[in-house]
Amino acid sequence: MFLNLFPFLGIKIFKLALIPYCVMLHPYILSQVHCSNMAASLDKLFCREVELENESVLKVYQCETGDVGCVVWDAAIVLAKFLEIATRISASDSQQPGIAKFCNVTLHNKTVVELGAGTGIVGIMAGILGADACITDLQEFVPLMDLNIKENADRIQGSVKACTLKWGEDITPFLPHPDYIIFSDCIYYEESLEPLLETVSALAGNQTVVLWSYEERTTGNKPELQQRFFEAITKDFSVEEVPQDCLHPVYQSEDIHVLCMERKS
Repeated sequence: MFLNLFPFLGIKIFKLALIPYCVMLHPYILSQVHCSNMAASLDKLFCREVELENESVLKVYQCETGDVGCVVWDAAIVLAKFLEIATRISASDSQQPGIAKFCNVTLHNKTVVELGAGTGIVGIMAGILGADACITDLQEFVPLMDLNIKENADRIQGSVKACTLKWGEDITPFLPHPDYIIFSDCIYYEESLEPLLETVSALAGNQTVVLWSYEERTTGNKPELQQRFFEAITKDFSVEEVPQDCLHPVYQSEDIHVLCMERKS
């Protein structure tokens, strides 16, 4: 649930789990455009808790200091909760044609690669749901991802490992092509647009499903970058938006979108 209580400050209250948490909604700056102070400092951490449908809790540590790769962002939580409910709802149970196909995400024993993982919340959710997930980001974020993997080890039904991957570079270590690629809020800097496109295109095979989310942003060149990404990616991929009806009834917002895409035949 999102309550925009302080629009003039760009602050939203995101009611999560047991404790409402106030976050500055700065954009998710891409891990590919970074400086030395973006590394995740593990000196001062606090834990975010996300209730799961089975009444257990996904715990994710984020940093009190550092930059945006150290923070759990809204669009990532929306995508994570979509994965959770979509794996639990059979397509045959849906009474709405056109929605059923989005409610049949099968992660058990599937391979998943998360791009720009940051804290790793989405990939860890995939592991909890039975996937063999590799959550990736720059090297400086690996310790934080490792910490969050260890914190949730008793809930992970598949496997999760943290790896270094810089967009635009060699993806051979991540082959064969995974069953799923996931990423969240990764369209922000112009310098990162082409590397992200290159990595998605190289990593996705003919049978790979790509699930990703983003928050609408209307400032600066952000609408243009989003449009350019869509124009480029639709040359090789078919892209469909997951209807709001398929998202978690609480963890959703009109300005956050979840999309599903597959390589065109």
